[in-house]
Amino acid sequence: MDAYVALEGGHVVEARGRAPGTANGELVFTTAYTGYEESLTDPSYEEQILTFAYPLIGNYGVRPERFESDRVHPRAAVTREMTDDVAEWLAEEGVPAVDHIDTRDLVTDIREEGAMACGIAVGDDVTPEDALAELEDCVPMSDHTDIGAQVSVAEPVVHNAESDGATVALVDCGAKQSIVDSLVERGATVHVLPYDATADDVAEIDPELLFISNGPGDPENFDAAVDLVDTYVGEVPIAGICLGQQIVARALGGTTEKMDFGHRGVNQPVRDYDSGKVVMTTQNHGYTVADAPEALEVSQINVNDRTPEGLDSEDLDIITRQYHPEANPGPHDSLSFFDDVLGMTASKRTIVAD
Repeated sequence: MDAYVALEGGHVVEARGRAPGTANGELVFTTAYTGYEESLTDPSYEEQILTFAYPLIGNYGVRPERFESDRVHPRAAVTREMTDDVAEWLAEEGVPAVDHIDTRDLVTDIREEGAMACGIAVGDDVTPEDALAELEDCVPMSDHTDIGAQVSVAEPVVHNAESDGATVALVDCGAKQSIVDSLVERGATVHVLPYDATADDVAEIDPELLFISNGPGDPENFDAAVDLVDTYVGEVPIAGICLGQQIVARALGGTTEKMDFGHRGVNQPVRDYDSGKVVMTTQNHGYTVADAPEALEVSQINVNDRTPEGLDSEDLDIITRQYHPEANPGPHDSLSFFDDVLGMTASKRTIVAD
């Protein structure tokens, strides 16, 4: 199959087609050398075109038990070399895919120019003009104001309902399945709520923990979740991962901003101020907290660019992380995050028991 990749500015790269179709989106890259199944099913890649920096994608097959959601979320996939297993999977999902591109050069362009608009056309009779037409239709990430609806559950879903553990209200802004699994493994009952859930929806659950998930796009487009945090701060312990950290920061008066090319991969170093230790983390985000609110302490930072990786408040019972402690793929250096956030529920459970 023929394939063409049109980059912001109009430059068109010829490639080998691996899965047919046309698509457009924000072109980003991940440095992960394992976890292509997890990356391709991560809802945080919605409305983006994912470039893999690692040269061979698909060398250990495709196994559904590794999926982080029920579908592929990137609009298209770009690789140096893609195995038939992955190509067939993406074709079945209707997601265009290409390879035989110098992804080292492409990643360098993204690092120098920032995440960029991109159009892709793959098929037996496509032309460069088809890819350029897709590029012309590409919408900036901040303009995807309804992106939460594309990745969230439509109705509440309950996991581990028979448990007598902590009751968690998880606001699904594009949650990875591993977040739910990590909470359930620790005995929690997890009520997964739509991204636009109201305070009344949460009140019906009477949770011991309000958890704001990861997700795609601009945190400015998740006002309902911001309102939830504003309503429950100081009343119920609150946790957040990735987009969740940005939403919590916004609710308490902080600001967020778009990064040049974001953090995406499994090798992002994070330093904890209290312990002085540096751990390696899994990350996938294009926005970050620019100014942390006064009510929250910056407890962890990214070693490379010093952006906030952890925001805490012992007084308000808040713990958030910009990275993904649940990992999948690893590293698993930060799995204790889930023990810490569930530990905040102890005081509420004591009050309820009294």
